[in-house]
Amino acid sequence: MKAVVLAAGKGTRLRPLTDEKPKGMVEVDGKPILTHCFDQLVELDAEELIVVVGYKKEHIIDHYGDEYEGVPITYTHQREQRGLAHALLSVEDQIDDEFMLLLGDNVFDANLQDVVRRQDEDRADAAFLVEEVPYEEADRYGVCVTNDYGEITEVVEKPDDPPSNLVMTGFYTFSPAIFPACHLVQPSNRGEYEISEAIDLLIRSGRTIDAIGIDGWRIDVGYPEDRDRAEALLGDEQPVPADD
Repeated sequence: MKAVVLAAGKGTRLRPLTDEKPKGMVEVDGKPILTHCFDQLVELDAEELIVVVGYKKEHIIDHYGDEYEGVPITYTHQREQRGLAHALLSVEDQIDDEFMLLLGDNVFDANLQDVVRRQDEDRADAAFLVEEVPYEEADRYGVCVTNDYGEITEVVEKPDDPPSNLVMTGFYTFSPAIFPACHLVQPSNRGEYEISEAIDLLIRSGRTIDAIGIDGWRIDVGYPEDRDRAEALLGDEQPVPADD
């Protein structure tokens, strides 16, 4: 299975750490975030790493070259950062089968393999890790509603009134059916083409999307303090609490 890694963003909330390099090259526990991502995808037997780059892309390309741990790397340039669905469309021509998608600013120590196994069962068009967060924080994420079978019935991006506290994380598997859905996505209120909207379009078209509860942890490294929390967890130290 190929793996797509989205690493084009500017990481403005991580400044000054990203003044001179892209977000994926910010070090966590002594190595770039992207190295953590690549290590996990290699463990999941990725046959190719397709990396979507943009902001200061030369730092990524020069550092990793054309392979990582024997797995070939292909780079695709997202010229404008207009959301995850927009980024995903930049790799459409390179995908003809089921694939993994990992957001290149997430650090995981979790059951990613369970998502891949579910996709391999050929019962769903997509699967991804979900986690429960406090209700007062759910409006920061893509919020999911599930049925009794663990299938996702609705996804809403950053809702004012969240219908649940179950949210998407940064690891997914998809069939190629996601690409026509991405083409149909309209810009959100933020002006971005949201991956949650593409997933919701799949659901409304009758496709099956499975939610896999996270067993472990993940940190979305959006702010400098998130990097500190990830380093604490990776070092088996007491994690730094998130800001209220």
